[in-house]
Amino acid sequence: MKKLIWTLLVATIGLLLGCNDKDSNESEVKVMKKKKAVVYQVFTRLFGNTNTSNKPWGTIEENGVGKFADFNDKALSEIRDLGITHIWYTGVPHHAVINDYTAFGISNDDPDVVKGRAGSPYAVKDYYNVNPDLATNPAKRLEEFKALINRTHLHQMKVLIDIVPNHVARNYEGLTNPEGVVDFGAQDDTSVEYHQSNNFYYIPDSEFKVSDWENSYSPLGNNNNPLEDNKFTEVPAKWTGNGSRLPQPHFNDWYETVKINYGVRPDGSKDFDELPDSYGQMDYKAHFEFWKTKEVPDSWIKFRDIALYWLDFGVDGFRFDMAEMVPVEFWSFMNSSIKMKNPEAFLLAEVYNPQLYRAYIRKGKMDYLYDKVELYDSIKHIMQGHGWTDHIPVVQKGLQDIEHNMLHFLENHDEQRIASPDFVGRAEVAKPAMVVSATLSTSPTMLYFGQEVGEPGAEEAGFGNPTRTSIFDYIGVPNHQRWVNNHKYDGGQLSDKEKSLRDFYKRLLNFTITSDALMGDYQEIHFYNKEHTENYDHRLLSYVRWVDDEKLIVISNFDTEKQYDIEFKLPPEIIKKWKLNGKHYKLVEQLYGEVNCELNINSELGIINLEMEPLESFIFKIKE
Repeated sequence: MKKLIWTLLVATIGLLLGCNDKDSNESEVKVMKKKKAVVYQVFTRLFGNTNTSNKPWGTIEENGVGKFADFNDKALSEIRDLGITHIWYTGVPHHAVINDYTAFGISNDDPDVVKGRAGSPYAVKDYYNVNPDLATNPAKRLEEFKALINRTHLHQMKVLIDIVPNHVARNYEGLTNPEGVVDFGAQDDTSVEYHQSNNFYYIPDSEFKVSDWENSYSPLGNNNNPLEDNKFTEVPAKWTGNGSRLPQPHFNDWYETVKINYGVRPDGSKDFDELPDSYGQMDYKAHFEFWKTKEVPDSWIKFRDIALYWLDFGVDGFRFDMAEMVPVEFWSFMNSSIKMKNPEAFLLAEVYNPQLYRAYIRKGKMDYLYDKVELYDSIKHIMQGHGWTDHIPVVQKGLQDIEHNMLHFLENHDEQRIASPDFVGRAEVAKPAMVVSATLSTSPTMLYFGQEVGEPGAEEAGFGNPTRTSIFDYIGVPNHQRWVNNHKYDGGQLSDKEKSLRDFYKRLLNFTITSDALMGDYQEIHFYNKEHTENYDHRLLSYVRWVDDEKLIVISNFDTEKQYDIEFKLPPEIIKKWKLNGKHYKLVEQLYGEVNCELNINSELGIINLEMEPLESFIFKIKE
């Protein structure tokens, strides 16, 4: 009896904690994994802004700005009900802005080295504080953000913020550093280009020069500002964030930022211990022990301490900007330190080179990377009509060993809005793509705020061009504002079409966070149907997902005009794996439940008579 109780206890603990280690019984491991995560990326300064003026280069007074307080209980409840498990509050760390906060001890920022009027969230000015724009009372901005973290947790969601290790604002200035913390560069030897202990790279005997503006550009759109004089004092000049070593960076360089030195010499050689390849197979605890006895560059320590500070503050994880521009050894050091403090911390990184994916996951101890170059780019081409669905199973096969680590998305702040004419011009075209993105693998799904109501990103905000919702200026987000409905957060101003779209996202995302099968096995059945099913072609995609007690068949029609009437096939291999010994099985559609279909098995081949409308998707669950 005691042995039975002990066995049940161990099994229960395993189910509660999940299992990330490899096991000889792969399907058992997958069953024990947690449910899928869904990240809601929200541009914090734009979320609650109800001002509709949208004047190009408009000030806060003219165009308005959202606040931490706008994420009240009603707003957070609606976000949670959308099927969200994590909120990535984008643009929280204090970055350079064109607004006068000198009354709060904050220095003014120079428009000559700021992009837009509201500033880039990736030009961080003070890592130990938050953007004063976001606070109702800037003097209490940290307290207001702490309250938002607490509210978010009360609504059963985790909090993510940005950390941008590759670069900081040219005018970095920490006002509320913890005791013993000194600013980046404060103790640098500026007489040399490089030193391991320096935080920046320098161009000795030089002076920074403001970029030559192109295409009739003028900071702030020719609106007068006393600091806009084509001058910014920086002697000696520093390397620019994207690696430019010119004292006068190009207009297309990241001229508003300076690059952080991680102990990589100007010739590319490393001034720190390299991590042995064997550590790619070891856990974060082994990585932590490795670095305990090693001397590391000062910048490593500064960013580790920043991350630990925010964990202590209540943040649950981070999105790391341009992670591949920083050595993988740093990430081993940083992320193992984070995981030692919070093993459940959610670590998401921006890495665009597929050749680096496995190194940054295994040696860098990242939880998740953007699946941009592989899946997103493929799906975008299919949505635009010049890609074939045949490529998606190929992508998935190539990422099979790291599929759980590749976060899926269709929009984020860097990419064009789906409803933008430069993408596809119709938000509904995303429906099959979103079904595939959210159900193809065990990885998390990400949704960008406004995507669920078809935001087109059409505003002329100031810095940059439309198609992406501006991250540089104060602006309103029209479709999203109709959902906000003067802070009622009830969609009261949405059109019927927009309401229907949001309902689709809500149904889909809530299904994904409750399904066990989506954390189980995957097999494509697309190519079998291309070969054996009449009229099935490269505008359709199909695959199956399963665990023992939940078997799903996913079929999506990416075509905007074509209707399909097909005799869809479930291959004999799947019939055998699923042990379907009967002749007839009812299929329950998981999104809308309106489709009355049956799986008929004839000589170990499954057949579903199926009609599909343009842009329609089915997630069928077999009722046994």
